[in-house]
Amino acid sequence: TQLLRAKPVPKRLGAPRRKKSEPHIASGLIKMIFSHYARMPVTRDTFKIVEKCSQRYFKQLSDDLEAYSSHARRKTVEMADLELLMRRQGLVTDKMPLHVLIERYLPLEYRKLLIPVAMSGNKVFPCE
Repeated sequence: TQLLRAKPVPKRLGAPRRKKSEPHIASGLIKMIFSHYARMPVTRDTFKIVEKCSQRYFKQLSDDLEAYSSHARRKTVEMADLELLMRRQGLVTDKMPLHVLIERYLPLEYRKLLIPVAMSGNKVFPCE
């Protein structure tokens, strides 16, 4: 009296999904930058702490830039967002404009590209 039914086969979702991981800055890059400014040997334990701190710093930096652009109802981060962030951190002031920071900390090939942008009010394209 009972009809025989086949067992339902569970549906497969394809390949098992991997847990998304946070992107990381290459530790070699962090070590190169830190050793350039430290100019002395650094132990491995100290370097691990420096690497962790720089990861947190750049995470906070990107979160702040995202908040500034979303507050302006945009989906892209613009140069004005970065300048606002640098002003809030106290890096760019009226006495220390952005082009002075570029001259002080960047190599010559980057200076040639960025100083005209900084001198023109941080606008890459002319206003329409």
